[in-house]
Amino acid sequence: MRNLFGNKLFLFFLVLVLLIVLLVSTSNPAGGLNVLRNVLRIPLSPLQKAYTLVTGKVGGYFADIGSLRKARDENLRLKEQIRNLETQELEMAELKRQNAEFRNLLNFKEQYANFSFLGSTIIGKDPGNWFDVFTIDRGVKDGLRAGEGYPVISADGLVGRVSNVTLLSSDVISIIDLDSTVSVRVARTRDLLVVRGDIVLKQEGLCRVDYIPPNADLMAGDVLETSGMGDVYPKGIRVGTIERIVRNKGQYDAYAIMKPSVDFMRLEEVEVLTRPGGPP
Repeated sequence: MRNLFGNKLFLFFLVLVLLIVLLVSTSNPAGGLNVLRNVLRIPLSPLQKAYTLVTGKVGGYFADIGSLRKARDENLRLKEQIRNLETQELEMAELKRQNAEFRNLLNFKEQYANFSFLGSTIIGKDPGNWFDVFTIDRGVKDGLRAGEGYPVISADGLVGRVSNVTLLSSDVISIIDLDSTVSVRVARTRDLLVVRGDIVLKQEGLCRVDYIPPNADLMAGDVLETSGMGDVYPKGIRVGTIERIVRNKGQYDAYAIMKPSVDFMRLEEVEVLTRPGGPP
């Protein structure tokens, strides 16, 4: 039998007979091939279902991987766009701040045309969070002279005065320091008051307002500016805003709390005002 199936001629005739049988069967829809197909389909049906399920899940798995990769790339791209927009927003805010400072300084220079403005950078300060006493990079080399008490301002208003001058630098006492007193005027009523530093209020970056007349029409929100009294500060520089008023019962005296116009926690650049004939 083994020799029979090993005979090539026999195998050729066997294949030929099978082909004839298949041709005859397919010519009749109800033929034996359909019967054979139906018979084979019964045991093969679970295998076909398993094959379809597996191939479907495998295809879906790789499709999900592709979708996840695409989503990840899109997420990274969007995050990069957000970072760029945030950077641009910060840069725009900084430009707006600088522009506002330049405009304010320009207004100062127009208002005090008889003064010279000496731009200065803060290079040191006393320990602590507040710029109550600090050092600037201007001194005798820039034409400043000891004992002059030059006013110091920023784009927001009055900072303080120069207290000591050396060859390369100068010390500045701000209005929140205990050694500072400033004669001010209420912009709304023209009442004269005095602003000075306070050891407790300084911790909040605030000042005390004293010498309030009993009949003074003072209220929260009033703007205080330099009065021009004395030889240090020219008239009309914004100093701060009244936050609240403290009145002592049974007494005529009262005091107020003022929030300075200048942020004494974040000072970087200031301007020194010099009088006519002083340094350029």
